[in-house]
Amino acid sequence: MKPSPIRRLPVLLVFALLTFPALHAQSAEDAIRQVLGDQVSAWNRGDIVTFMHGYDDSPQTTFIGKSVEHGYAMILARYQRSYSSPEAMGHLDFSDLDVRMLGLEHAVVTGHFHLTRSAAGGGDASGNFSLIFEKKGAGWKIILDHTSS
Repeated sequence: MKPSPIRRLPVLLVFALLTFPALHAQSAEDAIRQVLGDQVSAWNRGDIVTFMHGYDDSPQTTFIGKSVEHGYAMILARYQRSYSSPEAMGHLDFSDLDVRMLGLEHAVVTGHFHLTRSAAGGGDASGNFSLIFEKKGAGWKIILDHTSS
């Protein structure tokens, strides 16, 4: 005799509950990687404003480098000041990306950046970064960026 659909329901429910977090984590990781890919594309087009769409537009968003900047507007101004020409921006690549979920709405990303630039643009630059992402209504956004060169 074939088991009734009602008897199979608990097994299906347990399976769904066990697989949902893994599926959610994977889609979140993919979404975060997409944000980073979009940032690289924008940067390599010389579009700092679109690059900044990866950051949360908030006064609490923080960038830590040689100095600490608080607020989206301050971070944008810092990028525009430091990378004021296509030569200074160069060509950006990210590598060694590791996305670690810290629950359903937060993640930490570590990786390496490399800017290929001419001597006139300041020469090549590279370093490591750690980013904290938060899931917002507008998608995954960087709320803290710690970059060392």
